Amino acid sequence: MSATFVASAILTLLAGIGIFLIACSMMSSNLEAVSSHRLRTMFAKVSKSKWLGVGIGAVATAAIQSSGATTVMVIGFVNAGIMSLVQAATIIFGANIGTTITGQIVALGMFGGDSISTTVLFSAMAGVGAFIMTFAKKDILKKVGGILAGFGMLFVGLSMMSSSMESFAELDAVKQFLAAIKNPLLLVLVGAVLTAIIQSSSVMTSVAITMLFVGLISLDQGIYLTMGSNIGSCVVAIIAGMTSGTNAKRTALIHLLFNTGGVIIFLVVGLLLGMVPGRDVDFGTIFGTLFPDAPQTQLAMFHTFFNCIAVLLFLPFTEKLVKLVERIIPEHVAVEEEAKPDTKRLYYVDEHMLATPPLAVQQVKKEIMNMADIAMRNFSDSLYLLRHPDAIDMDQFRANEDELNYLNKKLTHFLVKLFDQNLSVKDKRYISTAFHTLTDLERVGDYAKNVIEFKDMIAETDGELSPDAIDEIRSLQELLEKLYDATVRAYVKRDLDAFEEAKAYEQQMDDLTEAYKGAHLYRLNEDICNPEIGANYMTFLSNVERVADHYFNVAESIKEVLR
Repeated sequence: MSATFVASAILTLLAGIGIFLIACSMMSSNLEAVSSHRLRTMFAKVSKSKWLGVGIGAVATAAIQSSGATTVMVIGFVNAGIMSLVQAATIIFGANIGTTITGQIVALGMFGGDSISTTVLFSAMAGVGAFIMTFAKKDILKKVGGILAGFGMLFVGLSMMSSSMESFAELDAVKQFLAAIKNPLLLVLVGAVLTAIIQSSSVMTSVAITMLFVGLISLDQGIYLTMGSNIGSCVVAIIAGMTSGTNAKRTALIHLLFNTGGVIIFLVVGLLLGMVPGRDVDFGTIFGTLFPDAPQTQLAMFHTFFNCIAVLLFLPFTEKLVKLVERIIPEHVAVEEEAKPDTKRLYYVDEHMLATPPLAVQQVKKEIMNMADIAMRNFSDSLYLLRHPDAIDMDQFRANEDELNYLNKKLTHFLVKLFDQNLSVKDKRYISTAFHTLTDLERVGDYAKNVIEFKDMIAETDGELSPDAIDEIRSLQELLEKLYDATVRAYVKRDLDAFEEAKAYEQQMDDLTEAYKGAHLYRLNEDICNPEIGANYMTFLSNVERVADHYFNVAESIKEVLR
């Protein structure tokens, strides 16, 4: 064979792998966008039920076609402190089952015989999907087109890989080299290293199925390469975990121990099968007997069987696995980090959640509501301090103020990155409104500072507010808290009834502050109030009115999302 023939085969293989990876990415991003609501609902149900966690992990991974994305997202949840290690472990177990769907799809595409092959039929979907993406007007149809195009391209890449493998199968040197690699440990190592390099167990499994189909390797070789791909797939999670907190590192280690442990168990079982006297028994002969004349199905079914059995073996020992990981990575590291008084962080989002944008959007809402709560707490405290000077710890007030500034800055940066991800039109609209919402909440914090400055000015002049003014402040605070409550219900639940309630409270606030300004002018004319304090009191009333406007803006943002 000429050097040109070999170079052409290698380039075709690289092209096939490239198209396959792009197809996986297209399917993943568009499936995520289309199924975002269902994904959010599923992850909201994560509880103490181990089987529920496994099911959620399996379905989510099958939906987004990426166990790596699921695992990295879980690391983000654990790092943010909103998912326990036990819950994370069960979802990772399920993700390993969900990822086997790609191998089954690839195996299905290799049937056809003398008729039109399923590979050709499925590849045609790339054109159908591209047509829909080009001419569809609705975003949801464009996403569906992207899914179909990605699905079709998956088989275009598979066809190119298969073509290159057939070329390699004609090379005696290649066949002799591969035939010489029979050591299970070496095959597992090769599978792990190749998967770590391309960072996709789906691609490695698909390449192994293709090599088996064209006769380049035996079923046993494909089995051990596939087992190695399970270990190599941990690299993405390890990288994500090493750059995060202690619990994120533990989550990555759980993933590594689970995948490695499953491989070790099957290696031992394979060794014991080979020691059965008088019989030549191994995984290859077993699955070859179960699925005759379909080598691609034999390997795909082993991959599914391997991951399902590993989950069944490890699931009863989930708590013990978590305890082992906690001993390997001690708690004192986390305690030292949390002990720092100045440590600030985002509570519900983490950079790793960008791997699953629809779920990141869900968490952004929680982060914004946390920021809204801090802003409201500070403003309520400032109003209380006007009526009861020195009744509240100012250190805590200032700490809240600093945290608001921090959250505003960090969450804005996160939203910028999230906006660049492949999101549905509705999620894009929400992120757009979220930028304005952060500005509204940050301004509430600023007005709280203004109120404190007003309180300090009164103290410096040895003055005091009139009893009528104190009663007015109390009424304003009560009305503002009602407005805030309606705003939260409208924002979190996208409740239009709550929005109308917030609208009514905001109008009441406008009317009330206007009435109080008139009453205050009367008190000034009657010399009931100190003129210097009185001028600032008018500014204070305007500030309260603006705070109400900002909270109503937050409630009103849901109309943009719902349109």
